[in-house]
Amino acid sequence: MKVIILKCLSDNYSYIIYNENTLIAAVIDPSEADPIINEIKKNNLKLNYILNTHHHFDHVGGNSKLKKKYNCKIAGYEKDEYRIPNIDIKLKNNQKWKNELFNCEIMHIPGHTSGHISIYVKEINALFTGDTLFSLGCGRIFEGTYNQMFNSLNKLKKFPRNTKIYCGHEYTKNNSDFCLSIDKKNLKLINKIKKISEKIKNGEPTIPSTLGEELECNIFLRSDNTEIQNQLGINSGDAIETFTKLRELKDNF
Repeated sequence: MKVIILKCLSDNYSYIIYNENTLIAAVIDPSEADPIINEIKKNNLKLNYILNTHHHFDHVGGNSKLKKKYNCKIAGYEKDEYRIPNIDIKLKNNQKWKNELFNCEIMHIPGHTSGHISIYVKEINALFTGDTLFSLGCGRIFEGTYNQMFNSLNKLKKFPRNTKIYCGHEYTKNNSDFCLSIDKKNLKLINKIKKISEKIKNGEPTIPSTLGEELECNIFLRSDNTEIQNQLGINSGDAIETFTKLRELKDNF
């Protein structure tokens, strides 16, 4: 099974997962239809499914055109059924959903939006995190609370360290600059930034990351770290207070 990473709009990523033998495919978060259609033609794929992590237009913008062209089924979170265009399959929190292409686990991770989900595809050990967890960052809080986002990230931290992280945007360079401004002595972060810079120089996506790398380098997953708390002047040792301060600082970075 393969994953095709597609750049869409200005900085979005959409992902096509397909079986090399059957050529059956699914797309996650089609920001726009045309790049998906071009890739399907190029690889002679049969698009059976669209999965949406959340309802924002830059993640569902291609739904209607793709459904009309390929008669594919659209899956999204059950409580967002009125906000995800043309939804057919209403996914539940903690649901294990199986189709002819893969087995996946659905997890409700509110914060960025109230109906955001992650999609873990077992066969390729890949976690599609939309706009909740980015490489070296996390999403802005629009419809939820800081506590909700903090708890959602803690849920994602429980996956195996070698899990590949596929997120919704190419924000890694800006995120790395922010992480380094707070976590200056983190050698693993410094080494990861070198690799990121090389990928950007070569015109390559910085995605996927791994959960292990994020646990070591992403300050939003390290809000219980004493050095980070001291850097922010937080003496309480409160991880949620630290996370809230980090997110507020990043909003104005």
